[in-house]
Amino acid sequence: MEDSTKAIANHYDNSADSYHLQYEGGSLSDISKPYPSNYFRMHLLINSFIKHELRKVIEVGVGEGTPLITLAKAGMDVSGFDVSKKMVEAAKSNFKKNSLQPSRISWGDIQDPMTYNQMLSEGKYDGLLAMGVMPHVHNDEFVLSNMRNMVRSGGKVFVEFRNKLFSLFTFNRYTKEFIIEDLLSNVSEELKEVVSNDLEKRLEMDMPKPRLKVKSNKKNVADIIGYDAMLSKLHNPFAVQDLFYKLDFSEVNLLWYHYHPAMPFLESKNRSLYRNEALKLEHESSGWKGLFLCSAFVVEATV
Repeated sequence: MEDSTKAIANHYDNSADSYHLQYEGGSLSDISKPYPSNYFRMHLLINSFIKHELRKVIEVGVGEGTPLITLAKAGMDVSGFDVSKKMVEAAKSNFKKNSLQPSRISWGDIQDPMTYNQMLSEGKYDGLLAMGVMPHVHNDEFVLSNMRNMVRSGGKVFVEFRNKLFSLFTFNRYTKEFIIEDLLSNVSEELKEVVSNDLEKRLEMDMPKPRLKVKSNKKNVADIIGYDAMLSKLHNPFAVQDLFYKLDFSEVNLLWYHYHPAMPFLESKNRSLYRNEALKLEHESSGWKGLFLCSAFVVEATV
């Protein structure tokens, strides 16, 4: 686990200087820039925390500090920690620039309570957020229990996951993996092979390209391990919801974001059309389409 945590920290160390760009919403339709999914996630977060009148908030995985700074501007008392030392440095710097106390940010690993227990010296929190954390942890139940223990009774947690059910819509190698490994887990190996061979003829098996390496931001430094080369799990939203209830959370709601208006490999056919239709779908109101059209979701739950 230690080697995995180090690889994850190195990956995020490398993106600390530019991570804030994922929250920019000033040019949503600009296809020269990555899709601003974190911008829509921020909407969900702000609406939830203000609605429930949360005042004292902690973030697990602070990144470069944008979410906490936004919450602080809304009048909340914020703190947080991250496993990436570069992200901690960036967050402290951004706190200082925004007249917030850098001391409210520290290094810590949610998989090791001893690294962040000092942040509970003033009592538990009204709310907790954890973005981009759960794909990288080894034991979901242990980590969610740790998060729960940091929040007062009646408080809220806001935890993000990558949506495994989205695989059914992508029509690529993830579709095959989900059908064979999850849906058909109890089927004979002989029949699995038949299904697997058939799916490989129908699906875009070379998509998406595995992100195994990321070019280092530093000169004369070897490439950094990519997102797909480290622990980066997908989660089934139904199983996640059951897990939250098992751990005695209540009012467990699934909030959807990062909608896709067509299979991802079709985006290159007309990027402007794809982007505009994706933007229209954000905050889609059906309550169920996100299960299949969204690549990510947030669990909002009560302690």
